[in-house]
Amino acid sequence: MRNTRRFAAAGPATALFLAAAAALFGQAPSDAQSAWEPRTNPGAGQKFLEKLAGDWEVAKAFYPASGDPVRAKGTCRQRMIHGGRFLQSDFTFESKDGNATGLGLIGFEPENGRFTSVWTDSRQTRMSMRHSRDPFDGKKIVLYSASLDEAPGARASRTETTLEDGGRRLVHRQYAVASGTPDRLMMELVMTRLDGGASAR
Repeated sequence: MRNTRRFAAAGPATALFLAAAAALFGQAPSDAQSAWEPRTNPGAGQKFLEKLAGDWEVAKAFYPASGDPVRAKGTCRQRMIHGGRFLQSDFTFESKDGNATGLGLIGFEPENGRFTSVWTDSRQTRMSMRHSRDPFDGKKIVLYSASLDEAPGARASRTETTLEDGGRRLVHRQYAVASGTPDRLMMELVMTRLDGGASAR
C-alpha cells in the first residue's frame, strides 16, 4: 500500500514511465479492434516460411493429360511481410507472348496448425485459394484447392511444397485429384536459390 501511494504521489512523469514500461512488456490494454479480433503471433509455420525467403531461379513444367510437358523458366523473389506473418512470392516467367507474372501469398494459423494460400497471375482473372486439411508436420506444406462459392465442376488439386538440399532447392508439385483415379502430377516448380546457398534463417 505504501509503494502504491509513493508512485501516485510521484506525479505524471512516473505515470508516463509506468505506461511505457507496460507497453514494452506487452501489458498495455488491448485496442478496440483486438477485443473483437484478437491479435495472433507467428508460429511454427512462419518459422518454416522464413526459410523460403530469398531470390530463386525457377524451372516450371506443366504436364498435360497427353503429350509432352510444357516447360518455362523464370525467377521468383520471396519475402516475409506483415511482421513475419505471411510469405509473399513474386514470380516472372519467360514466354513467347511476353513475360507472365504470378503473385502468391501464404500464411499459417498457429491455433489450428494449418496453412492458407492465395494465388493470382497474369493468365486469368480468377483467384486460386488453397488450405491445409491436416496440421503442419514441420517438414512439408500440403494444400488442397478451395472455393468460396463451391462452384460445381471445379477442378480439385493438391500441392506439396518441400525444401531440399539444405535449403538450396524448393520444390512445388501440384496434382490433379479425382475420385476413383490415382492423383496425377500436373505441374512442378523446381526452384534453385540464387542468393548464396541456404537461407540464413
